[in-house]
Amino acid sequence: MFSDPDTQIFVVDDEPVIASTLATILQMNGFSAKFFTSPLEALAAARSKAPDLLISDVTMPGISGIDLAMKMRAQYPRCKILLFSGHPATPALIEDARVQGHEFHLLWKPLPPAELLLEIGKMVDATVPVPPLTTTIDS
Repeated sequence: MFSDPDTQIFVVDDEPVIASTLATILQMNGFSAKFFTSPLEALAAARSKAPDLLISDVTMPGISGIDLAMKMRAQYPRCKILLFSGHPATPALIEDARVQGHEFHLLWKPLPPAELLLEIGKMVDATVPVPPLTTTIDS
């Protein structure tokens, strides 16, 4: 077991393959992870059990990942936030959030699973060994 299975992680991406793949990678490494393809679904699920960590794409239809992160942090202050994006406008969006007093950690797509696991391990204070994976998560 590489992590604490009590650590609840929500993965949100409007692309189902990416959301489910990330959740599967996390589950294979001992995390309790659920995936959502809608930010509103993630917010609704948090009412039952708030996540310890939210991993979200930034650019999604409707509510952006940054808006989701702000709402999640406002409602669940202990929830840590990790955003990821491959969209060129993301730095400006992150800067806008920073000006409003919100600091979020951002990873860039394509994202090697080993890098994702390392960052999550740092955020949840878990020791996550870096597996020798060569695949990346695109889009």
